[in-house]
Amino acid sequence: MDDAGMRALWAMTLDEKIAASKAVLASAMGRFGRDFWVAWTGAKDSTLVLWLTREACAEKGLPMPRVLTIDEGDAFEEVKAFQERMVREWGLDLTMAANREVLSRNPNIGDYIAVDELSAESRAEVERAGFTGPGFPFDPESPVGNQLMKVAPMNAFLRQAGVAALATAIRWDEHPARAGEDYESPRQTPPHLRVHPILHMREADVWDVTLSRGIPFCELYRQGYRSLGTKTGTVRVSDLPAWEQDLTDRSAERAGRDQEKEEAMEQLRSLGYM
Repeated sequence: MDDAGMRALWAMTLDEKIAASKAVLASAMGRFGRDFWVAWTGAKDSTLVLWLTREACAEKGLPMPRVLTIDEGDAFEEVKAFQERMVREWGLDLTMAANREVLSRNPNIGDYIAVDELSAESRAEVERAGFTGPGFPFDPESPVGNQLMKVAPMNAFLRQAGVAALATAIRWDEHPARAGEDYESPRQTPPHLRVHPILHMREADVWDVTLSRGIPFCELYRQGYRSLGTKTGTVRVSDLPAWEQDLTDRSAERAGRDQEKEEAMEQLRSLGYM
């Protein structure tokens, strides 16, 4: 998407943006049926995508797709409780992908992971991330941890389940590495289509839709967290609720996230990260 196209879509009214997102989702669901899934982290953007998917399904008479989440080993208890609540209230068919080999060790953040003690599959993922040392501290937000705990289990699940298309909640204004992305983007490892229905939503739009439509959200946002990642890798940036903060300061949205991963976003996306 070129700059002019992005600016035109950003200029749409909120109702037009909602309709555009639903159209992207309805098109993909109509083509891929049960092989279309929705990725959900429990954060504000992916919860909005879930809501839009439910709305589009109701309007088109389509069944609700299945939902994929990832246990990276360092989640906020509040996020897990929110996801459990929404599974009950919205009747979601939720599957959790995870690197169970690493999680079976019950690692704490900072625990040493020796590469030669990992399986061949996990060692290959470490190598794909460009890591060449003998070991590393456990941290799902580091580049090697992100590959091992998020990207690898997600890709393994997509391959095993035969997922043809996966909806994610990235936005153009969220990070420079996501600017210019298209609504539909093919991936090769494994082969599937990424569907991005809220690319044209700004952070303020997400909160405008969420609050005006009564969409549930994790209470951490009310406490001042603006963007949610892992528990250890995310800090609260303000005492104000997220939607009352200066949302025109785009650089601040992910300021509370682990900056090593933020700086490596282009590389992470090339490896399969959302």
